[in-house]
Amino acid sequence: MNEYSVCTVCPHHCRLSEGSIGRCGARAGIGTGAGDSAKNSPAGSVSLNYGRLTALALDPIEKKPLAFFHPGSRILSAGSFGCNMACPFCQNHEIASASAGRNCALYEVSPEELCDMALTQRKNGNIGAAYTYNEALVGYEYVRDAARLIHDAGMKNVLVTNGMASLWVLEELLPYMDAMNIDLKGFRNEIYETLGGDLETVKAFIMCAHENCHIEITSLIVPGLNDSPEDMEEEAFWIASLDPDIPLHITRYFPRHRMHAPATDISVMKDLQQIAGRHLGRVLLGNV
Repeated sequence: MNEYSVCTVCPHHCRLSEGSIGRCGARAGIGTGAGDSAKNSPAGSVSLNYGRLTALALDPIEKKPLAFFHPGSRILSAGSFGCNMACPFCQNHEIASASAGRNCALYEVSPEELCDMALTQRKNGNIGAAYTYNEALVGYEYVRDAARLIHDAGMKNVLVTNGMASLWVLEELLPYMDAMNIDLKGFRNEIYETLGGDLETVKAFIMCAHENCHIEITSLIVPGLNDSPEDMEEEAFWIASLDPDIPLHITRYFPRHRMHAPATDISVMKDLQQIAGRHLGRVLLGNV
Protein backbone atom coordinates (compact mmCIF):
# COMPACT_ATOMS: atom_id res chain seq x y z
CA MET A 1 0.00 0.00 0.00
CA ASN A 2 1.36 3.43 -0.91
CA GLU A 3 1.96 5.73 2.03
CA TYR A 4 1.36 9.44 1.83
CA SER A 5 1.45 12.47 4.07
CA VAL A 6 -0.91 15.43 4.11
CA CYS A 7 0.74 18.86 3.94
CA THR A 8 -1.00 21.22 6.37
CA VAL A 9 0.91 24.42 5.55
CA CYS A 10 -1.99 25.77 3.51
CA PRO A 11 -5.64 24.85 2.87
CA HIS A 12 -4.83 22.83 -0.25
CA HIS A 13 -3.79 19.95 2.05
CA CYS A 14 -1.85 18.20 -0.71
CA ARG A 15 -1.65 14.41 -0.32
CA LEU A 16 1.99 13.61 -0.98
CA SER A 17 3.81 10.32 -1.31
CA GLU A 18 7.48 10.23 -0.37
CA GLY A 19 9.37 12.68 -2.58
CA SER A 20 6.35 13.90 -4.52
CA ILE A 21 5.96 17.67 -4.80
CA GLY A 22 2.96 19.73 -3.72
CA ARG A 23 1.15 22.21 -5.94
CA CYS A 24 3.28 25.04 -4.46
CA GLY A 25 6.39 23.48 -6.00
CA ALA A 26 8.31 24.01 -2.77
CA ARG A 27 7.25 21.19 -0.45
CA ALA A 28 7.63 17.41 -0.72
CA GLY A 29 5.98 14.43 0.91
CA ILE A 30 7.32 12.68 3.98
CA GLY A 31 7.62 8.94 3.46
CA THR A 32 8.82 5.92 5.36
CA GLY A 33 12.41 7.05 5.00
CA ALA A 34 11.90 10.24 6.97
CA GLY A 35 13.21 10.61 10.51
CA ASP A 36 10.91 10.81 13.51
CA SER A 37 11.23 14.61 13.75
CA ALA A 38 10.06 15.01 10.16
CA LYS A 39 7.20 12.53 10.59
CA ASN A 40 5.98 14.39 13.66
CA SER A 41 6.18 17.81 12.05
CA PRO A 42 2.82 19.62 11.99
CA ALA A 43 3.59 20.57 8.39
CA GLY A 44 3.18 17.00 7.11
CA SER A 45 5.77 17.84 4.45
CA VAL A 46 9.35 18.99 4.09
CA SER A 47 10.64 22.23 2.60
CA LEU A 48 12.54 22.04 -0.69
CA ASN A 49 13.56 25.71 -0.69
CA TYR A 50 15.18 26.08 2.73
CA GLY A 51 18.12 28.48 2.35
CA ARG A 52 17.82 28.43 -1.45
CA LEU A 53 17.31 32.00 -2.61
CA THR A 54 16.49 33.26 -6.09
CA ALA A 55 16.60 36.98 -5.28
CA LEU A 56 18.36 39.21 -2.76
CA ALA A 57 18.27 43.01 -2.87
CA LEU A 58 18.32 46.08 -0.64
CA ASP A 59 14.96 47.71 -1.37
CA PRO A 60 13.16 50.83 -0.18
CA ILE A 61 10.61 49.80 2.44
CA GLU A 62 7.94 51.47 0.30
CA LYS A 63 8.50 48.82 -2.39
CA LYS A 64 7.05 46.04 -0.21
CA PRO A 65 4.73 48.09 -0.18
CA LEU A 66 4.75 49.50 3.36
CA ALA A 67 3.94 53.21 3.57
CA PHE A 68 3.59 53.56 7.34
CA PHE A 69 6.36 51.35 8.71
CA HIS A 70 9.73 53.11 9.02
CA PRO A 71 9.18 55.24 5.90
CA GLY A 72 12.35 56.26 4.10
CA SER A 73 14.29 53.22 5.29
CA ARG A 74 15.63 50.29 3.31
CA ILE A 75 15.30 46.57 3.93
CA LEU A 76 17.24 43.53 2.76
CA SER A 77 14.73 41.55 0.69
CA ALA A 78 15.07 37.81 0.15
CA GLY A 79 13.04 35.49 -2.04
CA SER A 80 13.10 31.81 -2.91
CA PHE A 81 10.81 29.82 -5.23
CA GLY A 82 7.29 28.42 -5.10
CA CYS A 83 3.75 29.69 -4.55
CA ASN A 84 0.49 28.04 -3.55
CA MET A 85 -1.66 30.18 -5.84
CA ALA A 86 -1.73 30.43 -9.64
CA CYS A 87 -2.42 34.04 -10.58
CA PRO A 88 -2.28 34.48 -14.37
CA PHE A 89 -0.98 38.05 -13.89
CA CYS A 90 1.90 37.14 -11.55
CA GLN A 91 4.83 39.56 -11.82
CA ASN A 92 7.33 37.01 -10.45
CA HIS A 93 6.04 33.90 -12.21
CA GLU A 94 9.54 32.70 -13.14
CA ILE A 95 10.29 31.94 -9.49
CA ALA A 96 6.74 31.53 -8.17
CA SER A 97 6.04 28.64 -10.56
CA ALA A 98 9.52 27.09 -10.46
CA SER A 99 8.72 23.64 -9.07
CA ALA A 100 11.59 22.38 -6.91
CA GLY A 101 13.62 25.37 -8.06
CA ARG A 102 14.04 24.08 -11.61
CA ASN A 103 15.01 26.56 -14.33
CA CYS A 104 16.01 29.36 -11.96
CA ALA A 105 19.33 30.40 -10.45
CA LEU A 106 19.67 29.46 -6.78
CA TYR A 107 21.98 30.82 -4.11
CA GLU A 108 22.60 28.95 -0.88
CA VAL A 109 22.15 31.41 2.00
CA SER A 110 21.73 30.07 5.52
CA PRO A 111 19.67 31.95 8.13
CA GLU A 112 22.92 32.89 9.84
CA GLU A 113 24.34 34.29 6.61
CA LEU A 114 21.19 36.27 5.90
CA CYS A 115 21.35 37.78 9.39
CA ASP A 116 25.01 38.70 8.88
CA MET A 117 24.15 40.34 5.55
CA ALA A 118 21.35 42.33 7.18
CA LEU A 119 23.68 43.56 9.89
CA THR A 120 26.37 44.47 7.36
CA GLN A 121 23.86 46.54 5.36
CA ARG A 122 22.96 48.71 8.37
CA LYS A 123 25.49 51.24 7.10
CA ASN A 124 23.33 51.58 3.98
CA GLY A 125 20.13 52.29 5.90
CA ASN A 126 18.98 48.70 6.28
CA ILE A 127 16.54 48.00 9.14
CA GLY A 128 16.29 44.22 8.81
CA ALA A 129 14.98 41.59 6.39
CA ALA A 130 11.89 41.16 4.22
CA TYR A 131 10.69 37.76 3.02
CA THR A 132 9.19 38.48 -0.38
CA TYR A 133 9.24 38.02 -4.20
CA ASN A 134 7.80 34.48 -4.12
CA GLU A 135 5.26 33.25 -1.56
CA ALA A 136 7.46 33.13 1.51
CA LEU A 137 5.15 30.96 3.61
CA VAL A 138 5.53 27.85 1.46
CA GLY A 139 9.01 27.80 3.01
CA TYR A 140 8.02 29.10 6.44
CA GLU A 141 10.80 27.20 8.24
CA TYR A 142 13.50 29.37 6.68
CA VAL A 143 11.51 32.53 7.39
CA ARG A 144 11.08 31.48 11.02
CA ASP A 145 14.74 30.60 11.57
CA ALA A 146 16.13 33.70 9.86
CA ALA A 147 13.57 36.00 11.47
CA ARG A 148 14.44 34.71 14.93
CA LEU A 149 18.12 35.54 14.43
CA ILE A 150 17.38 38.97 12.97
CA HIS A 151 14.92 39.73 15.78
CA ASP A 152 17.51 38.72 18.38
CA ALA A 153 20.03 41.01 16.65
CA GLY A 154 17.69 43.96 17.23
CA MET A 155 16.57 44.38 13.64
CA LYS A 156 13.13 44.26 11.98
CA ASN A 157 11.37 41.49 10.05
CA VAL A 158 8.81 42.08 7.30
CA LEU A 159 6.66 39.47 5.57
CA VAL A 160 5.07 39.97 2.15
CA THR A 161 2.46 37.25 1.63
CA ASN A 162 -0.76 36.18 -0.01
CA GLY A 163 -2.02 35.08 3.42
CA MET A 164 -2.91 31.62 2.10
CA ALA A 165 -1.53 29.72 5.07
CA SER A 166 -2.79 27.82 8.07
CA LEU A 167 -2.91 29.87 11.26
CA TRP A 168 -0.43 27.58 13.02
CA VAL A 169 2.16 28.65 10.41
CA LEU A 170 1.45 32.31 11.16
CA GLU A 171 1.76 31.64 14.89
CA GLU A 172 5.24 30.16 14.32
CA LEU A 173 6.35 33.50 12.86
CA LEU A 174 4.48 36.10 14.90
CA PRO A 175 6.99 36.30 17.78
CA TYR A 176 9.58 37.63 15.32
CA MET A 177 7.51 39.63 12.82
CA ASP A 178 7.22 43.41 12.97
CA ALA A 179 5.19 44.17 9.84
CA MET A 180 3.38 42.48 6.99
CA ASN A 181 1.91 43.39 3.65
CA ILE A 182 -0.88 40.94 2.83
CA ASP A 183 -2.51 40.56 -0.57
CA LEU A 184 -6.28 40.63 -0.62
CA LYS A 185 -6.91 39.65 -4.22
CA GLY A 186 -10.66 40.16 -4.19
CA PHE A 187 -13.64 39.86 -1.93
CA ARG A 188 -15.63 37.07 -3.55
CA ASN A 189 -15.04 33.33 -3.23
CA GLU A 190 -15.25 32.96 -7.01
CA ILE A 191 -12.23 35.24 -7.45
CA TYR A 192 -10.11 33.14 -5.13
CA GLU A 193 -11.29 29.90 -6.71
CA THR A 194 -10.17 31.24 -10.10
CA LEU A 195 -6.72 32.02 -8.69
CA GLY A 196 -6.30 28.80 -6.72
CA GLY A 197 -6.88 30.24 -3.27
CA ASP A 198 -9.40 30.50 -0.45
CA LEU A 199 -10.88 33.81 0.71
CA GLU A 200 -11.81 32.69 4.22
CA THR A 201 -8.26 31.48 4.89
CA VAL A 202 -6.88 34.87 3.86
CA LYS A 203 -9.43 36.77 5.96
CA ALA A 204 -8.56 34.68 9.03
CA PHE A 205 -4.85 35.30 8.38
CA ILE A 206 -5.39 39.06 8.13
CA MET A 207 -7.42 39.15 11.34
CA CYS A 208 -4.78 37.24 13.33
CA ALA A 209 -1.87 39.22 11.87
CA HIS A 210 -3.57 42.53 12.64
CA GLU A 211 -3.88 41.58 16.29
CA ASN A 212 -0.15 40.98 16.56
CA CYS A 213 1.83 43.32 14.30
CA HIS A 214 1.64 46.23 11.88
CA ILE A 215 -0.15 45.26 8.67
CA GLU A 216 -0.93 46.89 5.37
CA ILE A 217 -3.13 45.33 2.69
CA THR A 218 -2.66 45.35 -1.08
CA SER A 219 -5.37 44.78 -3.67
CA LEU A 220 -4.18 44.56 -7.28
CA ILE A 221 -7.10 45.77 -9.41
CA VAL A 222 -7.45 43.53 -12.47
CA PRO A 223 -9.99 44.53 -15.16
CA GLY A 224 -12.96 42.18 -15.22
CA LEU A 225 -11.85 40.30 -12.13
CA ASN A 226 -12.08 42.50 -9.03
CA ASP A 227 -12.68 46.03 -10.29
CA SER A 228 -16.37 46.44 -9.44
CA PRO A 229 -17.44 49.24 -7.08
CA GLU A 230 -19.57 46.75 -5.15
CA ASP A 231 -16.61 44.49 -4.45
CA MET A 232 -14.47 47.39 -3.22
CA GLU A 233 -17.30 48.68 -1.02
CA GLU A 234 -17.61 45.28 0.66
CA GLU A 235 -13.86 44.82 0.99
CA ALA A 236 -13.25 48.25 2.53
CA PHE A 237 -16.19 47.83 4.91
CA TRP A 238 -14.75 44.54 6.15
CA ILE A 239 -11.24 45.95 6.61
CA ALA A 240 -12.70 48.91 8.51
CA SER A 241 -14.55 46.51 10.81
CA LEU A 242 -11.10 45.32 11.96
CA ASP A 243 -9.54 48.79 12.08
CA PRO A 244 -10.29 51.81 9.84
CA ASP A 245 -6.62 52.82 10.13
CA ILE A 246 -5.32 49.74 8.31
CA PRO A 247 -3.64 51.08 5.16
CA LEU A 248 -5.02 49.76 1.87
CA HIS A 249 -2.88 49.89 -1.27
CA ILE A 250 -5.03 49.84 -4.41
CA THR A 251 -2.53 48.85 -7.09
CA ARG A 252 -2.74 49.09 -10.84
CA TYR A 253 -2.49 45.90 -12.90
CA PHE A 254 -0.27 45.72 -15.99
CA PRO A 255 -0.19 42.81 -18.49
CA ARG A 256 2.04 40.03 -17.16
CA HIS A 257 2.61 36.30 -17.48
CA ARG A 258 -0.51 34.72 -19.05
CA MET A 259 -2.79 37.77 -18.85
CA HIS A 260 -2.74 40.31 -21.64
CA ALA A 261 -5.71 42.58 -20.92
CA PRO A 262 -4.83 46.30 -21.02
CA ALA A 263 -3.65 47.99 -17.84
CA THR A 264 -6.29 49.12 -15.38
CA ASP A 265 -7.82 52.46 -16.26
CA ILE A 266 -6.58 55.12 -13.86
CA SER A 267 -10.06 56.60 -13.58
CA VAL A 268 -11.27 53.23 -12.28
CA MET A 269 -8.46 53.25 -9.73
CA LYS A 270 -9.44 56.70 -8.50
CA ASP A 271 -13.10 55.74 -8.26
CA LEU A 272 -12.22 52.68 -6.17
CA GLN A 273 -9.95 54.78 -3.96
CA GLN A 274 -12.86 57.13 -3.30
CA ILE A 275 -15.17 54.22 -2.44
CA ALA A 276 -12.63 52.67 -0.06
CA GLY A 277 -12.02 56.08 1.49
CA ARG A 278 -15.59 56.16 2.77
CA HIS A 279 -14.56 53.47 5.27
CA LEU A 280 -10.78 53.67 5.58
CA GLY A 281 -8.53 56.53 6.57
CA ARG A 282 -5.44 55.51 4.59
CA VAL A 283 -6.08 54.44 0.99
CA LEU A 284 -3.15 54.72 -1.43
CA LEU A 285 -2.85 54.21 -5.19
CA GLY A 286 0.07 52.16 -6.47
CA ASN A 287 1.67 51.71 -9.91
CA VAL A 288 0.02 54.86 -11.26
